[in-house]
Formats: sequence, structure tokens, C-alpha cells
Amino acid sequence: MALSVSDVERLGRLARIELSPDELEQLAPQLDVILEAVARVGEIDTSDVPATSHPQPLTNVFRDDVVAESLPVADALAMAPAAEEDRFRVPRILGESQ
Repeated sequence: MALSVSDVERLGRLARIELSPDELEQLAPQLDVILEAVARVGEIDTSDVPATSHPQPLTNVFRDDVVAESLPVADALAMAPAAEEDRFRVPRILGESQ
């Protein structure tokens, strides 16, 4: 199925791309070649190819999570530029009101 100039014009409108008549004439056969190549890929027999999410097998490279004692609140707040009611105090942003 060959793409017509009107098909490319419609695609351009949908993509909100202004195309001149010369560009439409040039793009129609180019896009048709691309669509034919994609269609050929779809014809490949992949019945014996297992589904994968990545071309290479992945392994987790992170360390195991280990529960450990956390930093005491007072020590964490001691390093903060400002604290209030056992919390970090930060500047208000985006004009938020209380």
C-alpha cells in the first residue's frame, strides 16, 4: 500500500507539522520505503525466539538490603541549616500558603 501525498499531508496535520507541497511530494515515497521495511521485519518467523526485555541477560548488581541502626533524629537535625519541631525547615516555594 503506497502512501499518497494526501496521507502524508494528513499525518503532518496530526503531528502539527507544516509541510510545503514540495515536501509532501518528497516525503511520500520516503515514508513508503520506511513502512515497507518495517513490514518486512514483521514477516520474520520468531516462533522459536523467546520473548525478552533486553538483548543481554541482566543480573542485579546491587547489594542486599540490610536493616541497620539509623541516624538519631537529633544528630540529623544538628547538620541541617534550619530545623523546627523535629523536622528539616525549608523555604516555602511556588507561593504556597499555610
